[in-house]
Amino acid sequence: MTFLKKLFLILIGGQDQKSAATKLYGDVSDEALVAQIVADNNTLMFGVLYDRYAKMVYNKCYGFAKSDDEAEDLTQDVFLMLFVKLASFKGRSKFSTWLYSFTYNFCVNYVNRNKQRKMSDKSVPVEQTEYKLTDDEVSDESVYELKAERLEKALRLIPAEDKSILLLKYQDGASIKELMEVMQLGESAIKMRLKRAKAKLLEEYNTITDG
Repeated sequence: MTFLKKLFLILIGGQDQKSAATKLYGDVSDEALVAQIVADNNTLMFGVLYDRYAKMVYNKCYGFAKSDDEAEDLTQDVFLMLFVKLASFKGRSKFSTWLYSFTYNFCVNYVNRNKQRKMSDKSVPVEQTEYKLTDDEVSDESVYELKAERLEKALRLIPAEDKSILLLKYQDGASIKELMEVMQLGESAIKMRLKRAKAKLLEEYNTITDG
């Protein structure tokens, strides 16, 4: 077991500790938990925060990962860094929105600093395809109607950043405003990224046969 793995397990505590912490702090708001964790490095409270958001963070990490194991490792790394950087949360947005942004930026940096994992977009630019898109040609309804098995395969074939924004939008139900906060981009840039990500997804989806 690596040092980081041991540190992570210490931070979130064992099952008995987590159960006790949930009884003590289960009704405490995110913001109050964060304030107390920052004040005295309360690892029991951090375990409560972990339980509340581990699934959400894992889902974001999975958008950048090549496997379940890598997504789990990324999730642990995010929470380790979160413990260190928690004081940077200033309460200007909901904690969940801030954590979305924190996780997204962590994963983007992870992909970009790992040269072997760095992903390049080799697909033909949307503007050069013969079915040049208008804003409504890849509708939200058409995305929801894609077959699950082919969709999962197609998601593996598109760049991580595109997969992540699609999962945020269609799996987690993030609004355009929330995506703007998470990705720190303007409305038009978010809409363009969604448009291109949907086009790339559909392009890959149409190359996959059932069975």
